[in-house]
Amino acid sequence: MNESLTSPGLGGAREPSIGALISQTRNLSAEQVEQVLAYQRQHGLRFGDAAVQLGFASTDDVLFALAQQFQYPVAPSAGPALSPELVSLSQPFGPQAEAFRAARSQLLMRLQQEGRERRALAVVSPEPGDGKSFFCANLAVALAQLGGRTLLIDADMRGPRQHELFRLETEGEGGREGLADVLSGRAGQGVIRQVAGVPSLFVLPVGTPPPNPLELVERPAFGLLLRDLLGRFDHVLIDTPASTLGSDSLVIAARAGAAVVLARRHQSRMAALQDLVGGFSHSPAEILGVIINEH
Repeated sequence: MNESLTSPGLGGAREPSIGALISQTRNLSAEQVEQVLAYQRQHGLRFGDAAVQLGFASTDDVLFALAQQFQYPVAPSAGPALSPELVSLSQPFGPQAEAFRAARSQLLMRLQQEGRERRALAVVSPEPGDGKSFFCANLAVALAQLGGRTLLIDADMRGPRQHELFRLETEGEGGREGLADVLSGRAGQGVIRQVAGVPSLFVLPVGTPPPNPLELVERPAFGLLLRDLLGRFDHVLIDTPASTLGSDSLVIAARAGAAVVLARRHQSRMAALQDLVGGFSHSPAEILGVIINEH
């Protein structure tokens, strides 16, 4: 008698079991499934453990199937190519992803305070190469994995990277349009892109790199845009340019209302970090903390 590869869901509905999900991911043949089921019964194992021992699946495949059952977005090892920097998706159970979940918890406790107006979170750092885009992308994934609608805005109009990390170069109705096109009044529809495989995650890329990035974020339109987006999304995260390249990050953080400072271990200069933090002395933005990037 064959074991069913479905399990009862809520309200008596049937949902794919771990075995069915592994079979789909690894495209197992009917004969291979029978071998796994026989090995499972013989040794009293779970389907996933039996498949791993027979060499038909990897431990990552089992974790991916488990994540699917719990509706926790991750990237399958056999799925489409992703940037290796998106560790929260490609290595969701590794130490780096766990570090992003810890940062997520700490930041949410500081950001979502009862009685306070909702705020966006700007990620700022002193110099290029500190890892802001890496941090923003993975924190955005971690926020989306909670289930709330999360928007990552790439406001680094001096060196944008989010469109590369999330493979958004030509996808979407808006083509290559983005934030800069919106603020300059030249954007059409579809500039906010949903990330494939992560239903709760959306990205607003830079779009056409402008010659006047500081002037664009200083316009009232940027503040109005953020206010509108905060009404549509549960979390709004903003990638910013390095502070040594201009005042963009301070202006963006002031519009956002909250900021987290990122420094890179053994690389960030103390003087540049002090200048950045000092720039917030007269800013309406609240610094929620300082994070050291060891990546």
